[in-house]
Amino acid sequence: MITFQVNDMTCGHCASAITRAIAGIDDKARLDIRIQEKLVRVSSTASTAELAQAIQEAGYTPREIQQAPAASASTSASTSAPAPKSGCGCGCATRKAAPVDAGQPPAPARGSCCG
Repeated sequence: MITFQVNDMTCGHCASAITRAIAGIDDKARLDIRIQEKLVRVSSTASTAELAQAIQEAGYTPREIQQAPAASASTSASTSAPAPKSGCGCGCATRKAAPVDAGQPPAPARGSCCG
């Protein structure tokens, strides 16, 4: 199982986007997503690099972390980067929607999916 710290994953929308991204490269992958801990654990036949790239292409910043014993895991969680202080943090307000047709202009960015 490969574990990623994804500090910019802050809500269910973020988790869904990451789940779809992983399914796009391995539809049989098993995921354990922990939003509060900002952890994504993946059991897959895809390589770590492929998984990380899929998460990045979904708009998030994965960082592979090594599995630690349960006692050490709580220590490492306390040293992770703090969550963003405003909005849901999923970045949907800053992303530009892709046009449905190449001839259409991009849709204007809207507010956060969570607010």
